[in-house]
Amino acid sequence: MIRSTISRLMATFLACGLLAAVARGQQPQPSAQVAATAADDAANKDLVRLSEKGEIWLDLKRKAVVVDGQVCLREGTLEMFACPKGTKEHESVVSLNCKAQEVHAGLLRVGAVSGTPVRFDPEYKAASGTVIDIYVLWKDSEGKARQVRAQEWVKNTKTGKPLEYDWVFAGSGFWKDEETGQQRYQAESGDLICVSNFPSATLDLPIESSQANDNLLFTAFTANVPAKTTKVRVVLIPRQTAEEKKP
Repeated sequence: MIRSTISRLMATFLACGLLAAVARGQQPQPSAQVAATAADDAANKDLVRLSEKGEIWLDLKRKAVVVDGQVCLREGTLEMFACPKGTKEHESVVSLNCKAQEVHAGLLRVGAVSGTPVRFDPEYKAASGTVIDIYVLWKDSEGKARQVRAQEWVKNTKTGKPLEYDWVFAGSGFWKDEETGQQRYQAESGDLICVSNFPSATLDLPIESSQANDNLLFTAFTANVPAKTTKVRVVLIPRQTAEEKKP
């Protein structure tokens, strides 16, 4: 069942011209020079490049997707935790140097299964999909390697504490450009890792979280977030179910 689901999704990406080698099940070739922006240089030997232009890799040994980016916001309300660079930095803590569809393809490659985006009509139905654990790595002002769960950089305005929910791989969707006839991946507009619910989200929270400005639940956790422009490495790891963990 899982294999057939992945195959169908891969076929969709192939039809849109996305990462054909991944969609054919081929392992990406190792990059000649893997950028070490925040993680330990030694860790890069296990990474294989996913995109020619984006700073995104697969760690096939640990079944993880690794993306480089930077802190883009330390104060203010949030609709996303992370967006593709050049999109919604004004409401995201981190911008990532890759396309949203590359993250989607990478998660499929390391075994995640996309579910369904949030629905509001005829009634609210939460986003679903594989739970994705997200970690942020960077080096502080003294050059010391740091690592936290992404939730530590997002504050719940009602509790004053870090985000208490996990992200799920909702999977976004496609829309057709009427002028060109091409299929477009919806999350490319910025809705990559969301904290407000969007039907276009690649990753979303499985709880009701309004997009309305008066009801935004989350802000940047300023005390926990390093300076703007700090280089970061974001690691996304699909969480195995109890059934998948069985030998």
